[in-house]
Amino acid sequence: MSAAGTGPGLGRRRFLGGVAAGLAVTAGGTALTGRDATPAQARGREDARRPRAARPVLLGTYTSSGGAGVILAEYTADGTLTSTGAVGGVPDPSYLALSPDGTALYAVDEQQEGAVTALALPEQGPPKVLGSRPTGGAGPCHLSVHPGGRWLLSANYTSGNVAVHPIDPADGSLGERTDLVTHSAPPPGPGQDGPHAHQIVTSPDGGHVLAVDLGTDTVYTYRLDTSAGTLSEVARAALRPGAGPRHLTFHPSGRFAYLANEVDNTVVVCGYDQGSGRLTPGEPQPTGTGEGTSYPAQLLVTADGAFAFLANRGHNSLTRYAVEDGGARLRLLDTVPVGGDFPRQIAFSPDGRLLFAANQKSGTVTVFAVDADSGALVRRGEPFVAAAAVCVLPR
Repeated sequence: MSAAGTGPGLGRRRFLGGVAAGLAVTAGGTALTGRDATPAQARGREDARRPRAARPVLLGTYTSSGGAGVILAEYTADGTLTSTGAVGGVPDPSYLALSPDGTALYAVDEQQEGAVTALALPEQGPPKVLGSRPTGGAGPCHLSVHPGGRWLLSANYTSGNVAVHPIDPADGSLGERTDLVTHSAPPPGPGQDGPHAHQIVTSPDGGHVLAVDLGTDTVYTYRLDTSAGTLSEVARAALRPGAGPRHLTFHPSGRFAYLANEVDNTVVVCGYDQGSGRLTPGEPQPTGTGEGTSYPAQLLVTADGAFAFLANRGHNSLTRYAVEDGGARLRLLDTVPVGGDFPRQIAFSPDGRLLFAANQKSGTVTVFAVDADSGALVRRGEPFVAAAAVCVLPR
């Protein structure tokens, strides 16, 4: 149940689900301009209809399963989402990442001939597609921007390799790939047909790049040459055979990281040494979803390091953990129904008060308020409908 395995087949015909090729923007509301309304009245009625203090949110979808490309929306403090349009011309943008300064957006093109696409995010007006570059692999399912803002890192699930692209500091566009590293060892784990790179992220201190590979049950640590854009392996962390590590997230201290293992339905607390980049996995822990596998997808940790949340796709739930011993221990608290089907990815609002879940099979996004003291989750409003939604990126 990987990104490529649960998503659309890479050889299927792609289509834009009603969004015209190129850039298409559909307004979320139409201003009232009736003959009996003055301009001031029209503006007042429109202001009343639109959520106040709305902030933008971006959604990634599978266009080959009816998604509308990169969906544009707004959300308010109470968790209400309102559609404001969509950007077409980006096939299967199943994962999204922002530049450090928020002026550019990057999307994977999760296809057999994998690519990454850059979009400019102007202060006014819709996003503008800047162009795409091939990743050199198949089925890219994750990407991230190096903290310096000069390099885009991407993980090709189907071909089991990771790529690096330069970012133009002038406009955020992408240059030709500078490196491609395939996970050729160790051998694939039980039931796997080869390496399956599922995530690539930079450590909080910026010193190392870590790639999580589901197929080899391994997390690879690299050092990025920030002048040449090349990766040099410096360490490996082996998970138990058949674990199927999918996504990793760091504790705010930078001394611990948490792994979601999608195949054996566990989470693992890992020690992290900033000097060497070495990750040391601990013992597997339960997800709170019972016997069998619930295909855990992703972990989030609150900014204060007090709580962690896990998305369980098969169980359609979110697990809540208390983070203890300075990040060294996760204590399972409970699970909460997600209110949708197959929560593929979760994200906090920038202030940490809301948690968003993109539910792939139901084509919805659900929103929860996060209690700062207890970490308790409370559903907010009705699910936001977005066909084949697989990634949510609140800003």
